Amino acid sequence: MNPAQLERLREQLTRLRLLKSRERLDALLQEAAAKDLSYADFLDQVLSEEVAAKAEKNITMRTSLARFPFVKSLEAFDFTYQPSLDKKHLQQVATCHFIEHGENVVLLGPPGVGKSHLAIGLGLKAIEQGYRVLFTTAAAMIATLTRALTENRLDDKLKLYTIPRLLIIDEIGYLPIDRTGANLFFQLISRRYEKGPMILTSNQSFGAWGEVFGDRVLATAILDRVLHHAITINIRGHSYRLKEKLKAGLVRMDDATTT
Repeated sequence: MNPAQLERLREQLTRLRLLKSRERLDALLQEAAAKDLSYADFLDQVLSEEVAAKAEKNITMRTSLARFPFVKSLEAFDFTYQPSLDKKHLQQVATCHFIEHGENVVLLGPPGVGKSHLAIGLGLKAIEQGYRVLFTTAAAMIATLTRALTENRLDDKLKLYTIPRLLIIDEIGYLPIDRTGANLFFQLISRRYEKGPMILTSNQSFGAWGEVFGDRVLATAILDRVLHHAITINIRGHSYRLKEKLKAGLVRMDDATTT
């Protein structure tokens, strides 16, 4: 192939936005010649690499838009440290059928047992399957909605949390929620009810949500909508944050065991 033809191919690939193929053009042509690939096999290889590159780029973009505080996969989760968890059940949840079925996933357990890690890991699985995901803590979301309420922009901000196919709300119960915040939380849950699945994490049992939201009636209404179609996963085990201290003998096992 002469230089002019090679340059023309690069220009055409650029116009078609087949950037991975343009980047790998020389190597692809050399490999095709070395393996004596048929036209169909060569085209299949070029398009397969291009599709894979675009898929990876889309995953990277959606992961950035999800606003995760950190990125940890389910595969990186140490199930041996949390024997109360059913790994096969988590793997089934990770197929993301719950999203298509409009179900919520609620992760309950004391601080440090890996609830946020699991929520983010499930969020990453959803992104890999093409879903739009948004992560927030309960405190951050309520603060955003409260500010929007005072600025008369509540409807616009509620859309921020209703548009994503999957919404992850982390750390429910870690900080007190006032009456205004509880009402705003209820509005958000109501808007997503039976329309947009969620993953929620909390260090409080459902029975304590009345105290979390400062209103038992409102908490019951929230739970009624959250649990109508939901998968609840209770984690009972040791705090990962104490794992290294346990190894070093700086704390006793009793200090890391939850009751």
